[in-house]
Amino acid sequence: MKTSVFQAAPACACVLLAVSSVAQAEGFIDDAHAKLEARNVYFNQDNRSGPAQPSKLEEWGQGFILNFTSGYTQGPVGVGVDALGMLGIRLDSGRGTHGNPNSVTQGGFVFPTDSDGRAVSDFSSLGLTGKVRVAKTELKVGTLMPRLPVVVYNDGRLLPETFQGWQATSKDFDNLTLIGGRLSGVKSRNSSNNEDLAISGAGGPAGKRSNQFYYAGVDYTLRPNLLLQYYYGDLEDFYQQHFVGLVHTLALPVGSFKTDLRFFDSSSDGRNGNVAGRAEGYRSTGYHNNGEVDNRVLAGLFTYSLGGHAVSLGYQHLNGSSDFPFLNQGDGSATYLITDRQTGARFQRAGENTWVAQHAFNFATVGLPGLTSQVVYQRGGDIKSDQGPQHEWERDVMLTYAFQSKPLTGFAVQWRNAMLRSTVATQRDLDENRLYLTYTHAFF
Repeated sequence: MKTSVFQAAPACACVLLAVSSVAQAEGFIDDAHAKLEARNVYFNQDNRSGPAQPSKLEEWGQGFILNFTSGYTQGPVGVGVDALGMLGIRLDSGRGTHGNPNSVTQGGFVFPTDSDGRAVSDFSSLGLTGKVRVAKTELKVGTLMPRLPVVVYNDGRLLPETFQGWQATSKDFDNLTLIGGRLSGVKSRNSSNNEDLAISGAGGPAGKRSNQFYYAGVDYTLRPNLLLQYYYGDLEDFYQQHFVGLVHTLALPVGSFKTDLRFFDSSSDGRNGNVAGRAEGYRSTGYHNNGEVDNRVLAGLFTYSLGGHAVSLGYQHLNGSSDFPFLNQGDGSATYLITDRQTGARFQRAGENTWVAQHAFNFATVGLPGLTSQVVYQRGGDIKSDQGPQHEWERDVMLTYAFQSKPLTGFAVQWRNAMLRSTVATQRDLDENRLYLTYTHAFF
């Protein structure tokens, strides 16, 4: 694995055309933005159960993320180019605490794995994105970071996950946003290389991959406080997924009440839908599903806000014989589930029913601007297994302080602590601490 040189992500010829022909055009530079984010991150995970090694994961690194976003050239057809440069530097790691020491392809806890089974000293990447705008329709080709119900990029470690592909977004109609795209590859959060796409159960060395993920969706703002959503995603030869969502905010005489409803319906696609294809490796995890995708998720999260307090209660029900499918190569990923929290357990196993309780507080209301906290507890049960119904619970605490005055404006400190306990045979109990020191500087 190459990890110490910048690698340009594949992008269409319009990127180079945009750079060479419009760099001096009015609007291209005038509306451009560039910022640098520096992240100093420490991770410590103590695996409390199971005989597998390592029992402890611990790494510390310094990350730099330089994000340049151009404006558009003048005229009926505007063009531009974006660039995302990322560098991760190892500050501390060990062969015994790195994780995945025998997997160069998947990498370790935070850093990629070198040929000797240790964390690399540094890793980097360069992503380019060409873009074209006509009226209120925008097409981007190259490096993408989508945050949609059917595909969510992961940003929980030193450097964020990125995808390769194209996406078109149209806002030409009032109150309506149309989105469509295709992804052909992914660069995981602990890698500098692009790889094909997969789901849990198929992303390992013996599994299969796909380079075709199509998605489309619509956001309809029926009223200023009511959003309706429909999205569709299809990972070729693995699964197809429908999503319907509703987000409503109600102003009350005292405080406000937010309703967030989500429904997913996932089924097999292509080779995952037949025995021969699943035998080849186009498989999903689940319970007595023979590797075939069969899953439905119904979830609701309800939040009451008053002053600096926000109290949430939620419930999520999974039905079907497979786990919830999502883009997951086994080395860092994210979902749009209300139960996707710090540890990555996600509470998305076949048959799982989960209750969620959350409290967030903004200390600005008591004279401490910049200080926020969040506490989450969720408990999942009725997980299908050969040993009978299983259960698990997770408790997360997050405390953040963003400095408000110079010379420390842009600097923030965040501490995250999590506990996970599970009776599922493949899930280890763990305690985890994360410390983030971040500084963001906008150049223009």
